[in-house]
Amino acid sequence: MEILDILIIGGGPIGLNCALEAKRNNLSYLIIEKGTIVNSLYHYPLYMRFFSTADKLEIAGIPFISAAPKPGRQEALEYYQGIARQKEINIHLYEKVLHITKKDGTFEIETTKSKYRAKNAVISTGFYDIPNLMDIPGEHLPKVKHYYTEPYPYARQKIVVVGSSNSSVDAALETYRKGAEVTMIIRHSEISGNVKYWVKPDIENRIAEGSIKAHFNSQLLEVRENSVIFKNEKGEISEIENDFVLAMTGYLPDFDFLKNSGIELQGDCLNPLYDPETMETNVKNLYLAGVVCGGKDTHLWFIENSRVHAEMIVQHIVSSD
Repeated sequence: MEILDILIIGGGPIGLNCALEAKRNNLSYLIIEKGTIVNSLYHYPLYMRFFSTADKLEIAGIPFISAAPKPGRQEALEYYQGIARQKEINIHLYEKVLHITKKDGTFEIETTKSKYRAKNAVISTGFYDIPNLMDIPGEHLPKVKHYYTEPYPYARQKIVVVGSSNSSVDAALETYRKGAEVTMIIRHSEISGNVKYWVKPDIENRIAEGSIKAHFNSQLLEVRENSVIFKNEKGEISEIENDFVLAMTGYLPDFDFLKNSGIELQGDCLNPLYDPETMETNVKNLYLAGVVCGGKDTHLWFIENSRVHAEMIVQHIVSSD
């Protein structure tokens, strides 16, 4: 069996960047991706627009041309998948990594389709696969959605949106404008300060005028077939009619996979242990790249500020040989 210089787990923007950096340094590499190229971006809301400008999303110095100041999901898919085609990146799609173990100084990687060996491994799996569950009765009813793609299915429906992040606000505004009756249930006292600056006034004005109802300092307690139960800021329990719940409560990295790979997780946020100078974890020659580095704090890393991880990792590998 060939022993690769680097096996990269995850074919998102940062995984692609790691592959391009490996290729530039004449290292043998392979990306294993459980879905399509930039799978997380593919599953983003159809009309999502990035907070970052196009130049901040570029990898390997390849220009990202966008007609709008802030590129959208489709432009990003064209850009990253186009790079994978043009640069003939070595990537296996729709193949999930099951286990990664170290034996006799090399990694053995078992997937749903095959087995591989590599001197070094990079985990760049993001955090979009596991919803941060509310753990309330009725959460597993079909009417509860932890992923939002587009507003059209919710026209003329009674919608509850949980949360006040970018995804929550986008879902609330888009469904409202397609004719949904929207109620937001928000744990905090105001809309998140992280919401895109050009969207925040829109949602605040819609709430102020009563077009979208918002219950701040409130908590969803139970989801029923035709209603939801929640507690408001006064501690009162209320029931309202409901057709769909969009639980935009965030997502988490696959902590079990990290732990099973031997990576130590620290603190309440389960921050994976790694050297910030090299991105190497407590497991020698096993690296982290991208948003997976932040543990539960999924707002810490994003494409814009983690593009540098690829060069850091590959340079450490090259200098260690």
